[in-house]
Amino acid sequence: MKIGNLEISGYAGLAPMAGVADRAFRELCMGYGAAYCVCEMASAKALSMGDRKSAQLMYMTGAERPCGAQIFGNSPETMAQSVSEVLKFSPDFIDINMGCPAPKVLATGGASLMKNISLAEDIVKAVCEVSSVPVTVKMRSGWDNEHINAVELAEKCEKAGAAAITVHGRTKAQMYTPPADMGIIRAVKQAVSIPVIGNGDITDGMSAARMLEETGCDFLLVGRGALGRPWIFSQINAYLGHESVIPEPPASERMRVMLCHIQKLCEYKGEYIGIREARKHAAWYVRGTRGAAAVRSEISNLESIEQLAEIAYRLSSC
Repeated sequence: MKIGNLEISGYAGLAPMAGVADRAFRELCMGYGAAYCVCEMASAKALSMGDRKSAQLMYMTGAERPCGAQIFGNSPETMAQSVSEVLKFSPDFIDINMGCPAPKVLATGGASLMKNISLAEDIVKAVCEVSSVPVTVKMRSGWDNEHINAVELAEKCEKAGAAAITVHGRTKAQMYTPPADMGIIRAVKQAVSIPVIGNGDITDGMSAARMLEETGCDFLLVGRGALGRPWIFSQINAYLGHESVIPEPPASERMRVMLCHIQKLCEYKGEYIGIREARKHAAWYVRGTRGAAAVRSEISNLESIEQLAEIAYRLSSC
């Protein structure tokens, strides 16, 4: 797949997830074969005002390439102004968020743009005019079941200069249930000439193949399916590339990967912050292990990497 002049090799990339897809997790997923990754979304308004924390979200290393930077906002002028700040971090592309359903994001962009297609088009055009790298857009199927308008929005985004479109097959109102609508992704693919990336309910190689077959999309983006399971990209690559199935790793391997992940997280953010952010990751890693409910309760009070190592050793021995 090509995003503008950017060649992407592989089948699936890591979706931008606020509070999750940070540097440590992106590097880990790329190591397992993700074709690209996207930074956590940042506010265009905050970036244009020189906010340090927002700028830190844009930091990316060679181990994460190709890597995109995602921004959100509801002002064409502010979105365009933020691009110069984003480009300082040399992203391989810039993604515009038109799909986030979080209330604090909806107030200034995200999925709320699906209710104002004219404004959304103006934003894409403004960003494309000042960006030296390809611009992509991530959207949902619509605002709610009575307003399924991803096809119309995708057509406008293509006209405005977008190089690729990602469609999460659910409306803002549906959040993350019920099952993703493959039909709307297929309809978008049939309506535009730029690459269309399918997103939603990809949890393994077989579900990845189903998405490709049912939608005809050009590429896949994995979000929640990678939580506590960065090896999902290896599974997808094996299934789509060789029709082979890589099983879920044993508990001992899952715990090894978990510790590697959290050690990187603490290295990059310091142990105090890293361990607190590690609690949610560790809870995802232990899903399905023996006594997981009790372990998650223990993890919720995690205070040190040594505590986590003790838990990992215990679960590895089960």
